[in-house]
Amino acid sequence: MSHILTLVVDRASTTLTPAIIARVRDAIQGREPELLSPGEAAAIFSPAPPDPLAVAAALGGAPVDAIPTRARGRRKGLLVADMDSTIVTTETLDELAACVGLKQHIAAITRRAMNGELDFAAALRERVGMLKGLPLAALESTWAATVLTPGARELVATMRAHNATTALVSGGFSCFTSRVAEAAGFQLQQSNVLLDDGQALTGEVGEPILDKDAKLATLRELAALRGLKLAATLAVGDGANDLPMLLEAGLGVAFHARPMVAAAARARVDHANLRALLFAQGYRADEILGGA
Repeated sequence: MSHILTLVVDRASTTLTPAIIARVRDAIQGREPELLSPGEAAAIFSPAPPDPLAVAAALGGAPVDAIPTRARGRRKGLLVADMDSTIVTTETLDELAACVGLKQHIAAITRRAMNGELDFAAALRERVGMLKGLPLAALESTWAATVLTPGARELVATMRAHNATTALVSGGFSCFTSRVAEAAGFQLQQSNVLLDDGQALTGEVGEPILDKDAKLATLRELAALRGLKLAATLAVGDGANDLPMLLEAGLGVAFHARPMVAAAARARVDHANLRALLFAQGYRADEILGGA
């Protein structure tokens, strides 16, 4: 069996039932499922790439993520992750904008940029320019309200325990990525820099801006440093600036992603949390650090 389809649900809101697993197994002519986490995740080996239409029909609209992978090289040696709306639940720039009453306006620009409708660098400069004069205290209040996505610590800790390199690579800002990287356990982090005069933001971003090309370059560079083929890498993100690295990674996952990203990516997670990325690599629940 050369391919695997991993089924995962958000265990806080639903259950992966034997009936659903059986319907999908029959639809892809798979073998007996491998139960990874009772009621949460199962893997089905199949002789050919699973037909997405057949899988969708078998699921019948159930809130189940179906992640296709190759059986060979299932576990990855490098994780490159986006930050905003991926490793953390919010867009930190939008939350900063709330401090000056511009959240809705700036969030609308963010949505368009993340869906590939605007040039990322130009949109970033525009949004940061609107924050000129924002006191640095706003960075602290925004950080205090920033929350890790469920499963983030487990994803990073488990992959690190199995000798993977983990990197947080964000179009966001170092004032947040440095703290998020520490909180989630990433070994490396790269991002943009918000410029300030010691008291307030200047409305400028340090150059060059870390964009989609820089994210892809980082994936390639880190893989080369580890002596890994790109097939042995995992990338995860939600926005248009993540798409090039998602398409080049061995396992590129669009996580609760913008519509154009979800449509283009080969793998997507729309319902479950970041534990899904571990199940897609074949980890069982009892192997997940901090898991249940």
